[in-house]
Amino acid sequence: MTRTKFKLLQEVTVLLLLFGLTGYTAQAQEALTLNRAMAIAETSSPDLQQSLLNLERFQKTLEAQRAALKSRFSLEVNPVNYSNQRRFDTRFSEWYTNENFESNTVFRVSQPILPTDGTVSLINEFGWSSSNSTLSNSTNESEVFYNNLYLNFNQPLFTYNRLKVQLRQLELNLENAEISYAMQRLNLERNVTEFFYNVYMTQMNLNIAKEELANTQKSYDIIKNKVDAGLAAKEEQYQAELNLSTAKSTVQNSEVNFENAKDQLKLYLGMDLYQDIMILADISANPVPVDLDLAIENGLNSRMEIRQREIDVENSQFDLIETKSLNEFMGELNLRVGITGDNEKLGKIFDQPTRSPSVGLTFNIPIFDWGEKKARIAASEAAIRSQELNLSQEKKQIVVDIRQVYRNLQNQLTQIDIARQNERNAQLTYEINLERYENGDLTGMDLNLYQTQLSQNKISYSQALINYKIELLNLKIQTLYDFESQEAILPSELYLNEEKK
Repeated sequence: MTRTKFKLLQEVTVLLLLFGLTGYTAQAQEALTLNRAMAIAETSSPDLQQSLLNLERFQKTLEAQRAALKSRFSLEVNPVNYSNQRRFDTRFSEWYTNENFESNTVFRVSQPILPTDGTVSLINEFGWSSSNSTLSNSTNESEVFYNNLYLNFNQPLFTYNRLKVQLRQLELNLENAEISYAMQRLNLERNVTEFFYNVYMTQMNLNIAKEELANTQKSYDIIKNKVDAGLAAKEEQYQAELNLSTAKSTVQNSEVNFENAKDQLKLYLGMDLYQDIMILADISANPVPVDLDLAIENGLNSRMEIRQREIDVENSQFDLIETKSLNEFMGELNLRVGITGDNEKLGKIFDQPTRSPSVGLTFNIPIFDWGEKKARIAASEAAIRSQELNLSQEKKQIVVDIRQVYRNLQNQLTQIDIARQNERNAQLTYEINLERYENGDLTGMDLNLYQTQLSQNKISYSQALINYKIELLNLKIQTLYDFESQEAILPSELYLNEEKK
């Protein structure tokens, strides 16, 4: 093999290796669009996962409360209970010794009654007892099986239904959690959009910086050739070198900002921080017609913050009910019917049963509390008025926010037109002055100013387009109406979709 062929083979091998590495890098890099970023965030975003866990907590709490309203079965088993005690008999004024050995079980079925806040229980106690007592050298012994079966009903009187209030409060907590989750999804869309376009802008800044570096390098080569040929002063080369160093520094700074912005986006999306990404974005913005009256009407009818304020009012009313129950006049009715049997033989426990009915009625009658209840009720009523005021202010704030977004949208359209015109003018100006520079009619410092002006106007135009898209998304969030597709967004869809998953 000749040296030339060997060298050619080396070059081919190096190219194949470079191609393989490039292919591996391209394969490892993920192209990220805005829709793809949203899809990742909906499944991996830590903020959304936290909100979803909070929603699950309230769902399970409500499920537990509803399960607690069903019949509860329990079995208590006492296999061994032994005692040997010295006691005093007040009937005969004598001391006696009692030894007792007992084993029993208690089966209980309890059923809360939601409409009345009462409880009905069926209880059966079955056991065996062996007892002996020694009194004045005489001993009495007893060994029997016994069974107590009774039905017990307990009903609070002259007070509020605590079961209903507690259940309603849990339902409101769940609804509030669902609303918070839906709002978190809307905020997620806005935050993802802002992070995504921030990466896009840093990526664009990097591309412009590289383009500016290429132009500066070209300008430097031109002036260097002129200086070498004696057609330009040495000072022009010094200025060109300074411009080239500045351009290189700008590229390096832009690369740092680009990598930092990508890390922030991946952190918010919940992506692997070591996964390389490339942003693919369409920032073209077509004007979208917006009806201000429709926006305000839909916002007032659909905004979830209004429902949250209504929930706050309702919860404060429950607080007032609980406050009024402080030191209140209330009663309690307890009814019990059952039979008790005992016998030395298991099969004859109920041969001679004893009926054991009982009824109890108690009242709690407050007399004087030094004005505590009155003051607490006044505080709760003030809290209700405060929540009602918050509800009224929330509606006004929604109208103000929608108006501001609408005005910003109109202003952004004007800014886009201005930025587009400035970019075109800056491009034409740079091309004209580049030709002057090549002809020696312009200094390198002046050309660098035109280059900087062009770069700034390109960035300003892209930023204006992005600002319009973000403001349009903000209007969608403020009104729960998508003016691009002319469709209203139902708040329930924002969390029902997650439940379907």
